[in-house]
Amino acid sequence: MTTHQQLEHWQDRIYTILNTRLPSDDSNPQSLHQAMRYGALNGGKRIRPTLVYMTGQALGAELSDLDCPALAVELIHCYSLVHDDLPAMDDDDLRRGKPTCHIQFGEATAILAGDALHTQAFEELASHSFSNKAQPQQLQMLQLLAHASGSLGMGGGQAIDLESTSKVIDLATLEQMHRMKTGALIKASVLLGALCAGKLNEQEQQSLEQYADAIGLAFQVKDDILDIESDTTTLGKPQGSDLAKDKNTYPALLGLDGSKQKLADLLDLSLQALAKLPYNTDSLAELANYIVNRNA
Repeated sequence: MTTHQQLEHWQDRIYTILNTRLPSDDSNPQSLHQAMRYGALNGGKRIRPTLVYMTGQALGAELSDLDCPALAVELIHCYSLVHDDLPAMDDDDLRRGKPTCHIQFGEATAILAGDALHTQAFEELASHSFSNKAQPQQLQMLQLLAHASGSLGMGGGQAIDLESTSKVIDLATLEQMHRMKTGALIKASVLLGALCAGKLNEQEQQSLEQYADAIGLAFQVKDDILDIESDTTTLGKPQGSDLAKDKNTYPALLGLDGSKQKLADLLDLSLQALAKLPYNTDSLAELANYIVNRNA
C-alpha cells in the first residue's frame, strides 16, 4: 500500500473504534456526549494512532493490543484540540473545516467534553485486556501517556505557548515548547506501539525516541510553514492565524527558507534513527516523508 492508502486504512480503523467506544449521542447527558463525538469524529489526519499501529506492527505487536493505545492517544489529542480552540486559549472558530466545539455546543459543554475525552483515554488503557506479550507493560503505558499529556508534556507546552505570545523568545525556548506541546504525544504514540510488542531494550528505545523527537518537531515546523503558504480551505482552519495572534513560529525566527532547511534536517535525523533498528521500518520512514511533504 502507498503511504496515503496506509493512512486511510488506519484512519478508518480508528474512526470505527472511536465510534464504537464513545458514548452514544442519545445517552444522557446528551449534549455532553454529542459534543464528545463531535470533537473526536470530526475528521483529522489521525497521525498519532497511525504511529501506534505502524510502530507496533514493525516490532511484531498484535493488532488487538494496538487498538487500545491507538484509541487512547487519539482521545487525548482530540481533547487537547477542543480545549486549545477555547476563547481562553487559542480562541479559534474553525477546526477541520467546521465550527469548533465551543462554537457548536457552547463553551461550558466544550470544556466538559474535553475533560471527558481526556479521562476516557485512561479508562480505556487501564481496563483493556492485553495479551501476555503486552500486559506486563500496561502500567508503563499508563505512566507514559500521563506524562506526555501533563505539565511536563503537552499541557506544559501549551502553557509556554500562551505565556510567550506577543513576546520574543529564542530558538531553544521555541523547540522546548513544541517538543512538549506537539512532540510529547507523538513520542508517546511511537513508544506505546513498541511496548505492545514487549519490553524495549535501551538501544531500541533510544532510536525510537530519536525518530519520534525528529518527526514531532518536523510536524510543528511544517505546520508553521503551512500557516504562511497554504490557505484556509486546504488547512481546514484559518490561514495566517499564527501571524494574526503574534505567535512565535519557526519562520518568524528562522525565515521561510531557514524553516524549510530545518524541516529537511529533521527528516534526515528521523531516517537515520530508523536505520539503527533491526526491523522493517519502511512504513515509518514513509510516514516521516508524508509529515514533511503534506499540504495540510
